[in-house]
Amino acid sequence: MKLTRKAALVMAAVPVIVFVTPVGSASAHGYVSSPPSRQAQCASGVVPNCGGPQWEPQSAEGNKGLVTCSGEDRQDFAVLNDDSKPWQVTSTGTSLTMTWTFTARHRTRDYEYFIGNTRVHFVDGGNAAPVDPVRHTINLNGFSGRQKLRAVWNIADTVKAFYSCVDINIGGTGGNPTPPPTTTTTTSPPVGGTWAPNTYYAVGAQVTYGGSSYRCLQAHTSLTGWEPPNAASLWQKI
Repeated sequence: MKLTRKAALVMAAVPVIVFVTPVGSASAHGYVSSPPSRQAQCASGVVPNCGGPQWEPQSAEGNKGLVTCSGEDRQDFAVLNDDSKPWQVTSTGTSLTMTWTFTARHRTRDYEYFIGNTRVHFVDGGNAAPVDPVRHTINLNGFSGRQKLRAVWNIADTVKAFYSCVDINIGGTGGNPTPPPTTTTTTSPPVGGTWAPNTYYAVGAQVTYGGSSYRCLQAHTSLTGWEPPNAASLWQKI
């Protein structure tokens, strides 16, 4: 009888151990894919030797309110805070459209965008899961030159957020380039066929997507989420 009573007490204690285990971080993951954020450049191989972000660009996670690019939950993501690495810079005017890629979705409190400590844009998430495509157009009036734009996806029901930093040059060259003069010696740019992910495209390469043709503006290795209509900094419709 004593053994049976002890066994029952042990069995009763087991659920307590299970239920007091911490829930852990949010199951959602996401990052800015266009213009190419720092982790997107790592994942595409544009910037090599990145460690964790090379394989999991969506996992720059940390508590809300951080001012880093890495999120600080994982030490192997600290490379995203290194301003000395050769991050590619996106030239833009006074507005810029940001596109998010999600590998898992979670209810969203809001999205915030910062330059330094100044919040330049805010989008209420409505406590709802994101539905592709998620794009926000940021007003960059009041800023110029080389800047680091920090994008934050704040999760609704945890203390966590996901971070992406995009290096931009406000007022730099870019936008709609002036067409080159037509001459009889002009060589047609290389044709890339139908756009596909995980493919290297050189400047001037032409692809088709969704029935339209596009010309590559920046050399890159494509990723899902960087489709030509979603990546104006990489592709120009022709």
